[in-house]
Amino acid sequence: MTNILVFPCGSEIGVEVYRSLKNEKNIKIYGGSSVEDQGRLIFENYIGDLPFCDNHDFIPFLSEIVKKHKIDYVYPSMDIVLPILKENEEKIGCRIITSPLETTKICLSKKLTYQKLKGHIRVPQLFEKNEIIDFPVFSKPEIGSSSRNVFKINNRDDLNYLMVKYPNNLILEYLPGDEYTVDCFTEKNGDLIFISPRKRCRVLNGISANTKIVNNDNFYKIAQVINKELKFNGSWFFQVKEDSNGELCLMEIACRFGGSSLIHRYRNVNLPLLSLYNEMGKNISINENKIDVDLERGISYKIKTKINFENVYVDLDDTLIINNLVNLEVLSFIYDCNNKGKNVVLITKHKHDTHKTLENFKIHKNIFKEIITISETQKKSDYMKMNSIFIDDSFSERNEVNQKLNIPTFSPSSINILFNL
Repeated sequence: MTNILVFPCGSEIGVEVYRSLKNEKNIKIYGGSSVEDQGRLIFENYIGDLPFCDNHDFIPFLSEIVKKHKIDYVYPSMDIVLPILKENEEKIGCRIITSPLETTKICLSKKLTYQKLKGHIRVPQLFEKNEIIDFPVFSKPEIGSSSRNVFKINNRDDLNYLMVKYPNNLILEYLPGDEYTVDCFTEKNGDLIFISPRKRCRVLNGISANTKIVNNDNFYKIAQVINKELKFNGSWFFQVKEDSNGELCLMEIACRFGGSSLIHRYRNVNLPLLSLYNEMGKNISINENKIDVDLERGISYKIKTKINFENVYVDLDDTLIINNLVNLEVLSFIYDCNNKGKNVVLITKHKHDTHKTLENFKIHKNIFKEIITISETQKKSDYMKMNSIFIDDSFSERNEVNQKLNIPTFSPSSINILFNL
């Protein structure tokens, strides 16, 4: 068994690592976090209250976790922690899945990145305040992500104000054209074996809410140059934007996969898993499905609640089967309960042969601890035990059960929250 700690686990990158690895055999995933966020609801093996990465207690605390849980690899999921973890790899006591230390330091700083690659590829022009004649210009932190404290400056008054409020921001040329992310993968021997450009069609708070795979030889040429000048290991990406002449100009590089790089999982390229295999020393090969994928990202959510129950009573008509189709969410929840050792009972007023209906919909009877079919005039509450929950589309049925037994009841529309119980 390979034990992996994702830190910080609640970031978009941390959650994508979990999704990418959770169904792989012989891998156990731990999540670590310094703040309470969605990670605590997603990772089954969650470790909270870690010191922040800039705290002097962080490395000793982390090394104790690694020792206690026999962690083999730490998977960093935020740019700022990459050089900190890599620099302390020996003290931490396990391997850190990222590129060499020098590369992580250069890529963390936009200024260092531009200095390193100037003359090799097109990088944005940097300005001092007194050098600016024409507007607009662009202001962004030297170290930052997700469009925080990033501004388009249209005039000198705005410039003077922002230079006071954000004195450490870089001032650089404004790039008005389309924006692209290029996802890459470099083997431990330095070979760049995967390059996949995608257009950032709609960006919200620095995140690609919509992205599409594109093809252009210029992206591949830039990727090869960057890979030659910097030493990468595993997944990395860079972002470019078109200037007023349509020429691609570098914006930033990161020594990790991008948040919307999950688009490649649907093309049979699992970048988080490949990075792990690469760190293990396994031979890496890419077998990409050449299919069109249009990725839309939206806000997801997790619900946390505590209900102690041993039994689940679930209705058939308009609950497990809706509009003559199997309700996959309810069916999935039934299997989830079976995995957790809960007793699932089908209780129904079905007017036909219940077993025959299940057979027609290819639902095996053995997924239920018991199947109870009653008449229209009977009450389901009479057949239920305490310490249970009840799932039914009928408000009157749910209300009757709740009033009599005082147990939680849910409609099929609430099924997605039940996976956290």
